[in-house]
Amino acid sequence: MKTMTCRQFGGPCDLAHRGETADDVIKAQDQHLKDAEKAGDTTHFAARKEMKGRWLHPKKSMGWYREMKQTFADLPES
Repeated sequence: MKTMTCRQFGGPCDLAHRGETADDVIKAQDQHLKDAEKAGDTTHFAARKEMKGRWLHPKKSMGWYREMKQTFADLPES
């Protein structure tokens, strides 16, 4: 199990997401941003907009995805 924070994904806070795979923590971050936006948390709006924008440009977003997977792989088990 490894941990990445919202901030490591480019977000504004230190909420920790734990998962067995990079995809687990990426999905948790995506949900966190959706929940923050729904709750009216304006500090997360920019990160949510960036996340939504990534999926509009799949080729470009693959670079971000690979970077996050590598960051996750380099983390120690927690």
